[in-house]
Amino acid sequence: MVEFMDYGGVLEKIHTAIQPTLGRGKVADYIPELASVSPRHFGMAVVTVRGEVHAIGDASTDFSIQSISKLFALVLALKAEGEALWTRVGREPSGTPFNSLVQLEHEAGRPRNPFINAGALVVTDILCTRFAVPENALSEFLQKLAGTADVHYNRRVERSERSHSDRNAAMAHFMRSFGNLRNPVPQVLDAYCRHCAIEMNCIELATAVSFLANHGRISATGEQVLDASLAKRLSALMLTCGTYDSAGDFAFRVGLPAKSGVGGGIVAVIPGECGICVWSPGLDDSGNSHSGTLALELLTTFTGRSIF
Repeated sequence: MVEFMDYGGVLEKIHTAIQPTLGRGKVADYIPELASVSPRHFGMAVVTVRGEVHAIGDASTDFSIQSISKLFALVLALKAEGEALWTRVGREPSGTPFNSLVQLEHEAGRPRNPFINAGALVVTDILCTRFAVPENALSEFLQKLAGTADVHYNRRVERSERSHSDRNAAMAHFMRSFGNLRNPVPQVLDAYCRHCAIEMNCIELATAVSFLANHGRISATGEQVLDASLAKRLSALMLTCGTYDSAGDFAFRVGLPAKSGVGGGIVAVIPGECGICVWSPGLDDSGNSHSGTLALELLTTFTGRSIF
C-alpha cells in the first residue's frame, strides 16, 4: 500500500520555491499565436489514482498542449493499429532536435520515435486512415480520459502553426517518398496542427495522463484503456524520449516518465500513484519548460517519489 503523501502541502512548497524562476526561458515565438503568452504563468496539478485532486497557481487556465498531444495520439493509434505501428516508427531516443530531418534519410524514412515531429506525423497518418476526422477523434478521446466535455483546439493557433509548417511538410514529403506516409501530406499536416493546438489545463491533463499511473485503467470509470504491460512500456518510452533531446538530463534531474510541449506544459506520472501536469511557458534551449522542469525536480525531491 502506498504511504500517504500530502501533495497539497508539497505543491504549496513548490509554488513558493519556484517564484524567483518565473519569467526565465523563452516562449515558443516561432508559432506567432504563442509569442504573446506571458512566461510568468505557473500552474501545477496532481491527480491521484484514487481521484484526489491537488492544484496550485494557474492550474485551471487553458493552454496550448502542443507536443503533449503526441502522447495521446500515440495511445489512440496503438488502440487502433496495435503492435504493427512499430514497423513504421521506432522506440529509440533521437539525440537531435524534435524537428530535425537529419536521421530520416539514413534510416529510410522511419522516425526514431513517436514523440519527435517526424514520428508524430506517422502516428497522425495512422489516425487519418482510421478516423474520418482524426482531430475530433483525439479530442473525444481526451474528453473521456479527462472526464470533461470541454476539450477543443484553438483555430487561431492551428492556423498559425499550419502557416509556419514548412519543415514539417518537408519531413512528411520525405517520409512519403519512402512509403511511410499513406495519406496526402496536406491532410496529415492539417490534422497534426489541429491536435497540437488543443487547449487544456493542468487539472484536466493530470487527470488524462493518470490512467498510465493506474496500470492503463481510468480511475473514475474503471475502463481499461491499455493493458498493464503496454501502459508500462509507454511510460518507459516517455522516460527515454518524452522531453526532446534532453531526455537523459530530465531523467537524471526528475526521475519520472514525462512528455513535454512547447506551449510550456509537461505531463508526468508516478506509477501506481498519480498523474501530474505543470505549466510555465518559458522554455529552455531544448524546448522544455524551464520552471516546469524545476518544479517536477522539486516534487520528486520533496516527496522522495520517483521511479528510481
